[in-house]
Parts: sequence; C-alpha cells; structure tokens
Amino acid sequence: MTAVLDTPADEKPAAKQPSRWAAPPRQAWEEEPSKVSVAGKGLVLGIACFAILFPLWIIIVTSLQSKQTIDEAGGLVMIPKGITFIAYQELLSGGQVQRAALVSVGVTLVGTLFSMTVSVLCAYGLSRVGSLAHRWILMTLLATMFFGAGLIPTYLLVQSLGLMDTYLALILPSAVSVFNILVLRSFFMGISPELIDSARIDGAGDWRILWKIVMPLSRAVLAVIALFYAVGYWSAWFNASIYLTDQDMMPLQNVMIQLVQKQERPVGLSAQINTGQLSPIAIQMAVMVMALLPVAVLSPFVQKHFKKGMLTGAVKG
Repeated sequence: MTAVLDTPADEKPAAKQPSRWAAPPRQAWEEEPSKVSVAGKGLVLGIACFAILFPLWIIIVTSLQSKQTIDEAGGLVMIPKGITFIAYQELLSGGQVQRAALVSVGVTLVGTLFSMTVSVLCAYGLSRVGSLAHRWILMTLLATMFFGAGLIPTYLLVQSLGLMDTYLALILPSAVSVFNILVLRSFFMGISPELIDSARIDGAGDWRILWKIVMPLSRAVLAVIALFYAVGYWSAWFNASIYLTDQDMMPLQNVMIQLVQKQERPVGLSAQINTGQLSPIAIQMAVMVMALLPVAVLSPFVQKHFKKGMLTGAVKG
C-alpha cells in the first residue's frame, strides 16, 4: 500500500529559482514604449515646437512684407504676400542700426576672446594641485558666487577707473564667470595625469602643456563655454544702459529696446517712415531678426560639442 502525504492547504510550493543564465529583469524605462506613449510624446513635442517656431515665423514674415501688406493685415502678418527686403536695406544702409550691429559684433568677439583667455588660464592653474595659493584663490572665487558687491559699488568702481563711455565698460564688468571657470577646472582635472607627466619628462613647460595637450583634448567644453560667453555679450544691454551716454556707442540690443519698447525711431529712418515708404512694424521685426540671427547661425556648429561639454563633471566613474 502506498502512503499519500497530504500537503497543508496554507503551505505554498517553493518559488522557482531563477537560472544563473537567465537575463536580469528589465527596468521600467528599458521597456519598449507603447504606441499611445509614443503618440503622446510626439504630440507634446509638436506643440512645444509650434509654440516656439510660430512667433519666430511671424517675426520673419512681417519683416519681409511691404507697408501695404502690413496695413491690410492690421499689424503682424502670418501669411506672406510677396517678399521685400526694404527694411533690411534701410537698416544696413549706414544708420544707427548698422553702427549698433557693428558695435555688438566687435564687443562680442573681443569680449569672448578675453573672457576665454582669462577663464582658461585661471581654470588650468586651479586644476594643478600644488600651484601657488590655488586653494585660497579657489575659495575666493567661490565666495563671489554667494556674495556680490552690488550695483552701486560696481558703478563707482567703473567710474573711478575712467571706463565711462568706453567699450571696455561693456566687457570688463562681466568678463569672467566663476561657474565657467569651475566647469573648465573640472574638465582639466579629468585629463589623465600620465599625459601631463610624460610631457614634463620630455621637457615641456606649463604653457606648452596647456596649448599642445590640454586645449586640444578640451575642445568640447571650450566650445560650450565660448558659446555661453558669446551669447552673454551679444545679448547684454544692462551695462550699456548705465555706463554709456553716447547713442553712437550703443550696441544692437539697446537700439532694439529703444525701437520696440520705447517706440523711438532709429536715426536716419524717420524720413522713410514719415513718407510711408517703410512700416515701423517691419523695422521692429527686422531688428529682432538681426539680433536673433547670429545665435541661430552659430548654435548648430556647437551643438555636436554641447552634450559632452554640458555633462562635464556630472558623471563620475
């Protein structure tokens, strides 16, 4: 006779042990997205792109329309009726706007070069452990990120240095960003010390190491920091508004503020606007396009370096 052992009702069979060769369970973010999820993401991105590009489309189209078309549309034009470049021709014909654009280009180029030079030298010095007073200098730079002198002491300093109504007043007060220096320092410290040591054994000094080894390996972060500085100089308007009184020295952003917000007409265009040859709205939109164009042109060239440069120091291991 065979004995039958009854299993208690509340006792569950042992769970099956996973095989050592079985694939580990996939996380939620590793699963294939559903069609509904993909469609929802596409809809959200489409709405975001439309919200960004539609105003830009209106600005560009309005700047290329004649006064009659703008008057018929009652202001801003969404559907173009022909193309005319009369607004851009007048702006670039030697008046205040052209001079302001040249000022902005010059300040951006010189300021970016100066800021990059100072930031790279400072970051490289702080990245070399054992350099002269590097710890105290680093602490001083970090303190400036939390405590600022304020507008009035800065204005008095610029005035005492004799920088009022000079282009240096548009560069020096905002020439160095401590955040950018820290980003560069973090990247420089991540470069293999063996490369630096081998260069020193071969007789290379700090200047040659920086120029021949460190900077070629840091193209990504240098491109991103240069873009940050360039956009900052190109978009700056506050320094010019408090340090400059000569209208001929004003950069493009200040002229755009005078034209769009204060409704002041640029020098040299009043006659064309009064005679009906130009629309004030077309002039305003054309100045906006001129202010946006350099950033829109340069950004794609830096985009391939942007991801790597922005992640500098964020991932360890």
